[in-house]
Amino acid sequence: MSTYTPPLQDSNFVLQQLIGLDQLCADLNLDEVNSELAGVVIEEAGKLAADVLAPLNLAGDQNPPALSDDKVEESPGFADAYQQYVENGWATLTGPEAFGGQALPNVLGTAVNELWHSANMSFALCPMLSQGAVEALIAHGDENLQQQYLPNLISGEWTGTMNLTEPNAGSDLAAVAAKAVPEGDHYKISGQKIFITWGDHQMASNIVHLVLARLPDAPAGVKGISLFIVPKFLLDEQGEPAGLNDVKCISLEHKLGIHGSPTCVMSFGDNGGATGYLVGEANKGLSYMFTMMNHARQSVGLQGLSISERAYQQARLYSQERFQGSDRDGNKIAIINHPDVRRMLMAMKAGNEAMRALALTAAADIDRAHHGDTASQSRVELFTPIVKGWMTELAQELTSLNVQVHGGMGFIEETGAAQHYRDARILPIYEGTTGIQALDLIGRKTVFDKGAAVQQLETEIQATVEKLSAAGNPTLSTLATQLNKALGQAQQATRWILDSAASDKQLMGNVSVDNLMMQGYLCGGWLLAKSALLAHQLNSSENDFGPAFLSAKISTAAFYADYYLPRVGGHAETLLSGLRHTFALDIDQL
Repeated sequence: MSTYTPPLQDSNFVLQQLIGLDQLCADLNLDEVNSELAGVVIEEAGKLAADVLAPLNLAGDQNPPALSDDKVEESPGFADAYQQYVENGWATLTGPEAFGGQALPNVLGTAVNELWHSANMSFALCPMLSQGAVEALIAHGDENLQQQYLPNLISGEWTGTMNLTEPNAGSDLAAVAAKAVPEGDHYKISGQKIFITWGDHQMASNIVHLVLARLPDAPAGVKGISLFIVPKFLLDEQGEPAGLNDVKCISLEHKLGIHGSPTCVMSFGDNGGATGYLVGEANKGLSYMFTMMNHARQSVGLQGLSISERAYQQARLYSQERFQGSDRDGNKIAIINHPDVRRMLMAMKAGNEAMRALALTAAADIDRAHHGDTASQSRVELFTPIVKGWMTELAQELTSLNVQVHGGMGFIEETGAAQHYRDARILPIYEGTTGIQALDLIGRKTVFDKGAAVQQLETEIQATVEKLSAAGNPTLSTLATQLNKALGQAQQATRWILDSAASDKQLMGNVSVDNLMMQGYLCGGWLLAKSALLAHQLNSSENDFGPAFLSAKISTAAFYADYYLPRVGGHAETLLSGLRHTFALDIDQL
């Protein structure tokens, strides 16, 4: 139940072969970074994930954080684990060297983050949010704020949070009511924020809250939101935490899952106002926060893979240990030999490998975009809602399959299968629901640019189809036919969106989620097909992977094409209907 084996071989395959990490690092002028180093980094991270974080996963679920005297005490064992995480330098992995980071590429950091979230998602949420705070300060903070806060955030000595949501302002940030009143060189912040992940704990010497609030003369709506740093402890002249700021956790949420992660109601300014510092320019906080949110959205998509991988490993192990039924000779057989169980395991394996390929491909595009590649920036913007939306929705199915493989025991908390299922349920909700991601994809990322980014992706998929067809391998030839069919269905749906739905916001809203899921299954099929082609080519040369792994990669891609690619056509057909009866009933008829 507590065991976890990092998927080192598949991670290395995606980085080396699918991403082309060595060439990427050369393009980024990272002369000392290569696939060999990446393999070592992932292997070492896997040891901490498997040996330290994974055993705490159940403990965090059964012994959640507690609030006492306005102070949150984290789950037992988490503080020691976090100290090991910091002392081993893992927090510094992708941070800029100017502030104490190792400046490794984002794609390698993403591969490592997968391991943290698989091992213990509740724990990993804390450094995930710190990384988002770092991104926001690097992009928008002035030199003084950067020098004061980035070194300790990057080292992990301090942690970061994101404070957006209020009791009357969920996803609609135009309703943010928290106030910021100027006072000398700082501001006094007052208001309440809810759903603040790791809003308080005792694992670090300071917590840096990034808070959205309004200035007294701010315009109404989203154009009047500013971003502030509000530290838990104010800094002395040496930049060290000193007096407690006027900010505290006043309650903890009781949740369906991720019990080991404290979700706080935070109160700012109960005693005159919390001291805060403006990030960037006034009234531009929403655009600044999106820097942090977009980082978080890809990270949450990665969580979908991580929790699904953990569930798959548990299901695979249980299916080999659970005996039910007999063979022709009367011998008891493990349920892994039953066709339906094997179907579920293959669905989990294929889904995970497709998600890993997409998550790391999108992460590599972030690296290229940061290096000034405008085409990669467009791809990042296109991939972000797909990574966040499709991968977290697929995680619902895959973690549920783990429960199903366990049968009745899966419904019993003792086995741990239910925890993965419960933990996964938040993923399509926080950092923007699936509906929000879907509207972003169909509106800003498809209609707004007249389908340019989507069409460029379709061109790349078509090129993969042609290479598969020319490979001279029957399995790859079949893959080419299946991928080409799915591509054609998606192209037809996209043309319809551009021709028919662009002028009808309700129609776009009706079909947006089907469009997102269609693109997700297509991208997963494309990247697994590319992986199968690479595995076929490697089979004829010496390599580090071996024939068993490479043949499995091809067979897994073929299963995905049989099992998941037809869903592209299903979502396309639904999309083309326009779902025009969505609003056919009056509210009192529902």
